Amino acid sequence: MRRWWRNLTANGRVVALTVSTVIGMGAMGWAAVPLYDLFCRVTGFGGTTARGVASSGEVLDKTVLVRFDASRARDMPWEFKPVQRSMEVQIGETYLAFYEATNPTDEPVAGTASFNVAPYTAGPHFVKIACFCFEEQVLDPGETVTMPVTFYVDPAIVDDPEAKGIPEITLSYTFHVTDLPEDYAALNSDPTAAQTN
Repeated sequence: MRRWWRNLTANGRVVALTVSTVIGMGAMGWAAVPLYDLFCRVTGFGGTTARGVASSGEVLDKTVLVRFDASRARDMPWEFKPVQRSMEVQIGETYLAFYEATNPTDEPVAGTASFNVAPYTAGPHFVKIACFCFEEQVLDPGETVTMPVTFYVDPAIVDDPEAKGIPEITLSYTFHVTDLPEDYAALNSDPTAAQTN
């Protein structure tokens, strides 16, 4: 390897270093998003919530107010709002809340929801068991849907020096337009397809 490197001309070394740098930076850029997402989910950074598969198993005699917030990206035509504005929840108890979305346009629109919790220190302790935000949503023209989120506040919050004593938590969702799924887009671009199936 050393002999090969010594035999390279100065220009060859520069080209090799440049190509290596570009490849290395490209690999780091490609891995940045999934690694950042994993970091946020593990640490709750930026108000990222935890994800659970079952209830906490422990219910405390303490409550916290959970507020629900809804917004849309600038290009999202849907109407989107929480069904309930707030809930007083018992820490450790599993609850079900709902959001409502309406597509007022004359064409189908697909969307995905990003989410966070405020204050950020509550993120790791706000556990979602099921949520509409885990999947892409498609609304037909004029369609209105009620979308559930099942959650609990982890009892570990009372032992977290940065999060204990928080009087309220706000769960926020923002809907963004996404491309229609391929099969859905094909069905809508060919009206005869529905009749032949």
